[in-house]
Amino acid sequence: MKLQCDVEVVNRMLPSFGMKNRGKGARAVLSIGKHLDKTTQRTSVYMIICTAKDRTGSKYKLKDNIEKFFTRFVEEGKATIRIKEPAIDICLSKADANSLKSFLFAARLADRGSDTSSLPLATLTPVRARDVEKPKKKLTIVSKKDYPLASSFPYSLEQLQVSYCKLSRVDMRMLSLKALRKLDLSNNHIKKLPATIGDLGCLAELILHNNQLESFSEALCLSTLQRTLQHLDLSQNRLKGLPSQFSQLRELVNLKLDDNKLQWLPFRVGRLSKLRFLSAAHNQLALLPGDFRRLSLENLDLFGNPFAPPNPLDHSIHLTFPLSLQELASRAVVNLRVPYGPQHLPAHLCRDLEVSKACDCGGACVSFFIQTAVSMNLHQVSHTVVLVDDMGGTEAPVQQHFCSLSCYSQFLDNCLQRGGR
Repeated sequence: MKLQCDVEVVNRMLPSFGMKNRGKGARAVLSIGKHLDKTTQRTSVYMIICTAKDRTGSKYKLKDNIEKFFTRFVEEGKATIRIKEPAIDICLSKADANSLKSFLFAARLADRGSDTSSLPLATLTPVRARDVEKPKKKLTIVSKKDYPLASSFPYSLEQLQVSYCKLSRVDMRMLSLKALRKLDLSNNHIKKLPATIGDLGCLAELILHNNQLESFSEALCLSTLQRTLQHLDLSQNRLKGLPSQFSQLRELVNLKLDDNKLQWLPFRVGRLSKLRFLSAAHNQLALLPGDFRRLSLENLDLFGNPFAPPNPLDHSIHLTFPLSLQELASRAVVNLRVPYGPQHLPAHLCRDLEVSKACDCGGACVSFFIQTAVSMNLHQVSHTVVLVDDMGGTEAPVQQHFCSLSCYSQFLDNCLQRGGR
């Protein structure tokens, strides 16, 4: 019976001498097994603790020698075993919860003197150096010859970079690294992302720069990445668009989309309320979504997109007279902020409501509207703006929607009045 975890051995007698424990744990291997006591010539069950500094280990007899178990935080991989003689507390942390429970169960049986023949008792021998090394947190691989084919990635990794390895897909072994916070797969040949990347529950940074990605799936947008992902680099790929669900990644702070083939940004991009850095230079953006006005950025780079000065008189009309009952009801749901979901409405109606537009009057329009474009100074949404063209401009066209002919007429009147001044 063995357990790998961090261990701190606390001497309970030190405070009586005015001394303190150092209060720091060390990586260790704990084993429970039988050992021959040379004094009594009897075999007893002992626990041995081996660390990098003491690979031979310190032995503690278990039978009738455990005063108490502290297991309140066992589900977090923490527990304390209070030994009678010597007067120490063995504090365990960073252990696998299930392995810890099994180890404590064996220790209880040994303390009671119960039959331990059914337990997989270990041989109490010195451990190998690699068994007591600190868990590896960071791994960088930048050459195909260094890529592990026969061995697995260390389970404890929090940062993993695999670049210049000509990967055509994401290695599924990476997706079992549950502690992973940063995954850098830049400069490979990856064409598609598996939806299971969304199962990495701690992933805060995903770097996919210079691959061959053609899409970013809806499943990833609706995965646990909604709650964790803060930095996303999709630059230098082959993306033509992003799904409307992309706006669900509401923890995003930094988003890089440069050098793709993007023809549009997500319709609800304004919902990315924590976004502070956005770069989408050298794409094929001709128009920004109306929701873009809601962003509050520190830095914005849209250089090298084919923006053209908008003409408010150029418009497209998607209206019927009178409006359909469905359109009137949909507008009422949005304007009155009525809660809705798949449990209330058919899926296609939910999708329509998700892409409702805001009119200049403040009302909503869903499937029927008038659309045009207006010019917006990008300093309205960002403190720092990279010039959008070689002429030094910081203006870009933004979609504008109107719920009725009267709203559009009012807008044109206002434009004419401003032009006449």
